Amino acid sequence: MMIKVAVVANAKAPSVAKIGEDTYKVKVDAPPSNNKANERLIEIIASYFSVPKSKVYIKAGLKSKQKIIEVD
Repeated sequence: MMIKVAVVANAKAPSVAKIGEDTYKVKVDAPPSNNKANERLIEIIASYFSVPKSKVYIKAGLKSKQKIIEVD
C-alpha cells in the first residue's frame, strides 16, 4: 500500500492523523537533522499499521516534508 505523508518534525508528541483516503499527517518527535525524523517516522508508521519496521519504506521525498511511503 502506498500512502502520502505530510511530516511535522520536532513535535512535542508523535501522532498520526488521517486527512484523506491515502493521505496522513504525522507529527514526529525528532529533529530533521541526521535522518532522525525519517527513522522516527518509520517507527511511528510501523506502529500505526501494526507491521514491523522492515515493512515500511520511504519511496520519495527523503529530504522533504511531503513523502510517499510504502507499507507492505
